[in-house]
Amino acid sequence: MGTTAAALQGYTQLEQDELDARIRAAKQTLGERLVILGHHYQREEVFRHADYTGDSLKLSRQAAQTPAEYIVFCGVHFMAEVADIMSSAQQIAILPDLNAGCSMADMADLDKVEDAWQELSAILDPDELVTPVTYINSAADLKAFCGRHGGIVCTSTNAPRVLEWAFGQREKVLFFPDQHLGRNTGYDMGIPLDEMVVWDFNQPMGGLSRQQIKQARMILWNGFCSVHQMFRPEHIDQYKKRYPETRVIAHPECRFEVCQKSDYVGSTEYILNTVSSGDPGSRWLVGTELNMVSRLQQQLKSRDIAVQFMSPMVCMCSTMFRIDPQHLLWTLESLVAGEVVNRIEVAAGESEQARVALNRMFDVSA
Repeated sequence: MGTTAAALQGYTQLEQDELDARIRAAKQTLGERLVILGHHYQREEVFRHADYTGDSLKLSRQAAQTPAEYIVFCGVHFMAEVADIMSSAQQIAILPDLNAGCSMADMADLDKVEDAWQELSAILDPDELVTPVTYINSAADLKAFCGRHGGIVCTSTNAPRVLEWAFGQREKVLFFPDQHLGRNTGYDMGIPLDEMVVWDFNQPMGGLSRQQIKQARMILWNGFCSVHQMFRPEHIDQYKKRYPETRVIAHPECRFEVCQKSDYVGSTEYILNTVSSGDPGSRWLVGTELNMVSRLQQQLKSRDIAVQFMSPMVCMCSTMFRIDPQHLLWTLESLVAGEVVNRIEVAAGESEQARVALNRMFDVSA
């Protein structure tokens, strides 16, 4: 059963206090049968009900180690898929709103990636010369593709180790779906920008010449995060004119020029820990999702640490924002009534192949 207007009708008019009270009551009723996961980018009204909070992969690993029968992931679709892949057969992964997707993940689908692999084979043997690397922010079938083709998964934290492993297998890397994480990581590893080319999946042969493909060490998919794409180097310049002492920290999904101007670059967990460890009186300009930055602002105000969102425009993860207290309450009360809604289930064969690529990543990162 999917989310429908009829199913949610009784929840849409509830006040926040009643939503909170009923969510707490449902959690208490379900007890250890339930674990709620909240990604850092989640809105506060939902985030506060999470049993575990953090990055998507960390949350999936934590949930798999619990005795919970139901894993309710307050994130987006690919995150719930990873939770299903990594959990036991007795555990059920649930996404409160099936419309909570990821625009970046959607930019690389299996058909497009397989087409690219086929086109590359007209120039070189990709299974001999190219290691496919998919960011964790991708669909399960792309992780399975990497599992089948000797590839691997990466996160924003372990991308350097994963790329080092990938180049140890074959001379080139096809990196998807986020070009910025690939470029920023590759450059930091010493790969020149002119040895990294962008594959435009809307053009034949990615819009590249045979010579460009042969000379490239990294073939970067033309994908990006709509939130992190918004940050610009001029945002940093303008803010530092007013506050030259500012420390700038950005997520590696940001543009190359933004990361080059930043003092620190790292994952959401890295940003959280680095800014939280700042000295009293310090000022931080942060290039990542608005809900997380706003939460940091509130938490660190009492320690006299100033936290500023990098973009002058409001910019949040709109797809994750679809997970609201109404959907969460509907999901939980359905479970109390014995009905599972919005289950995310990856097919067994696909799950097994995706796990191959994930396990390679775990081995490399150990």
